[in-house]
Amino acid sequence: MDLDAVKRSLELELELDPDPSSSSSSSSPAAELPPSFYDAFVLHGLRIDAAEPRRVLCSLSVPPRLAVSPQCKSGFFLQNSESYLHSGVIATLADVVGSAVFYSSGFPTSGVSLEISISYLDAAFINEEIEIEAKLLRVGKVVGVTSIEFRKKKTGKIIAQARHSKYLAVSSKL
Repeated sequence: MDLDAVKRSLELELELDPDPSSSSSSSSPAAELPPSFYDAFVLHGLRIDAAEPRRVLCSLSVPPRLAVSPQCKSGFFLQNSESYLHSGVIATLADVVGSAVFYSSGFPTSGVSLEISISYLDAAFINEEIEIEAKLLRVGKVVGVTSIEFRKKKTGKIIAQARHSKYLAVSSKL
């Protein structure tokens, strides 16, 4: 298990190098690209509570920036006590945390998403603490499958359940 790889995949740097002409110590061209705004926007505040082979447990207090509310009569969206975690954020977290579980199991890469299916069962509201538990269900020759469960930390009530299938690309010899 490579705990550092799990942390690197979930804890993004929010600051960019102010000097674009400075040389990067990484040999990967992707390492020179700025981090994805959307990943940093969603993952900021995500905490890794446990990482062990075939399992990653994270927690997040739902911030207002990731919440939506029922539409009011004027057509504008307001953030209030009824605001809840956006379903797109749950999908993003399922993708990212579901990918991190491959690193916790010793794989050098998390592969490419083939399919993500999500059942939304309840809502998590602003400032509510949630747990995200990803488990590696199976790894075949080229496909791996993870299960991701979102729960309210206080009650254990399930918010959403996801299944994530990944193609574990074999590196080319070219």
